Amino acid sequence: MDQISFGTGGWRTTLDNFTDDRIQMVGQAVATYLRETQGQTDRSVAIGYDARKRSNAAAKSLADVLSANGFDVLLTARDVPTPTVAYAVADRNLAGALIVTASHNPPEYNGVKFVPEDTASPLPSVTETIESYLEPPTSLPEAKHGSIERFDPVPAHLSRAINLTNLYFEADLSGLTIVYDAMHGSGRGITDSLLESAGAEVIRRRCERDPTFGDVAPEPNRDTLQGLATAVEANNADLGIANDGDGDRITVCTPQRGVLSGHLLFAGLYEALLSNSEMSGPAVRTVSTTFLIDRIADAYETTVYEVPVGFKWVARGRDEHNALLAGEESGGFTIKNHIGEKDGVFVALLAAAATALEPFDDRLDRLFETYGRIYADKINIDCPEEKKTSVLVALEESIPETIVGQPIVETITLDGFKLLLADGSWILIRPSGTEPKLRVYAETTNAERLTSLLTAGRELIESVIDRDPKR
Repeated sequence: MDQISFGTGGWRTTLDNFTDDRIQMVGQAVATYLRETQGQTDRSVAIGYDARKRSNAAAKSLADVLSANGFDVLLTARDVPTPTVAYAVADRNLAGALIVTASHNPPEYNGVKFVPEDTASPLPSVTETIESYLEPPTSLPEAKHGSIERFDPVPAHLSRAINLTNLYFEADLSGLTIVYDAMHGSGRGITDSLLESAGAEVIRRRCERDPTFGDVAPEPNRDTLQGLATAVEANNADLGIANDGDGDRITVCTPQRGVLSGHLLFAGLYEALLSNSEMSGPAVRTVSTTFLIDRIADAYETTVYEVPVGFKWVARGRDEHNALLAGEESGGFTIKNHIGEKDGVFVALLAAAATALEPFDDRLDRLFETYGRIYADKINIDCPEEKKTSVLVALEESIPETIVGQPIVETITLDGFKLLLADGSWILIRPSGTEPKLRVYAETTNAERLTSLLTAGRELIESVIDRDPKR
């Protein structure tokens, strides 16, 4: 039990800890939670899995536990994106879902994610309750076991993506050439097929299943997508699109700028929605996401709401404020009247449709001319889980009055420490919810200052990380 802890994205751990007995304990805890806390016994549970080693077997093990507890189980016929399973919960009025995935973590990780009936990532109160129910699996008499049925949730999810996109733009991608990179993950054959069905010519990269993801973490970023950027240029493509390992995140590449940050993708999508739709509304962004969103919202006389990092907060913020678009700088987005999970499959079609209306580079040029250019990035600093709290406590006592010569005008403690500087720049220091790391984020309107801000954040952490918290 000590080896099972639910963080931002569920239980994630290294493969040596991802044992069948622990997997079954997670299944039993969710079964108990659904029965005892939610009063669920007559609604089915979906179980899906990603392309990692042992994911299929783990999903079958979970299905056996849920079935032995009396639940009918819908088990995906192949590895599929996380949002595809989450949409099945809403589409089929299910009690919830379990997904075997470690999302964008390196291939030596795996895990289990719980999706409740409202499809939003569960709040800590829910995951803490599930943890309290961890125990070896039990079984009802065989006559009371539920059924296990294989199912395909993909067609319903893709139909939903097309219908949603058509609410905002026409999803006609005729004449568009898109390079799609599945990173060997679960988006293969799904996101690319969706884009193709809307009329795009799709050139595929890394669309073969590889449980090792080519021996890299299936996290779409500048380091892992240089091949995609090269392919966009070589094929004179209009856009490059990549999903992470379980298809809930998205990164895009443009012909002129190469790999875009999630900040710029968010800004471009939000402005496209506001300028090309009769619908309007606020945005919800995480504390680590660009203020460019705020400037766009101001111009359209709407509002931005800031929430902590973690899609559970993004989804709740969207619902609370009836937001048009909600997302985070790491490439997770959802939209009004959609599931509470980030959906990299649907947003791939949305980004392509926005590009069909106006090339994404042209849109960003116009945004920069109107609202000013931004430069943003983040770095990671190793920090053992058991030291995160003490480091943050020590950090609170060590915040200086200035950063790179700029006075700190406000400190936001919504999630870690976000230091707003007099020139409009900011840095954020917060613990990762999925890895033994601290993260430093920074944004500025001055390209030359970005490295200095990140370095200042690193030095601030390193000045306390080895300090004995008892001194």
